Amino acid sequence: MKKIALVVTLLLSALAWAGTPNPANYTINVHVSSSRLTERNLLKLEVIIDGKNYELQGDRSTSAVLAPGDYKATLVRDEHRTAYDSLQIYEFLFPDQKTRRYFLVGIRE
Repeated sequence: MKKIALVVTLLLSALAWAGTPNPANYTINVHVSSSRLTERNLLKLEVIIDGKNYELQGDRSTSAVLAPGDYKATLVRDEHRTAYDSLQIYEFLFPDQKTRRYFLVGIRE
């Protein structure tokens, strides 16, 4: 019985530790200036990152718009197969320690 209790305690501790994002890893400042849902219920964000204008897209996991404002993010995927192609995925960290991922779908000058 003690072995089972120890295993359960260790498992729950590991899950709790692994599930909490480290705020120090979210070093990118993102300003969301516009948020809207498309006709397919996809979330589109107009954001500014390092002074550049981007459009990010969320998945269908939420049917709500994101409040404009400043957020912390990390770049979880950054691929440049050629000098002109870019594939990026940003993960936002919210004040309640939840995260969401947004895909780069547009760049503006």
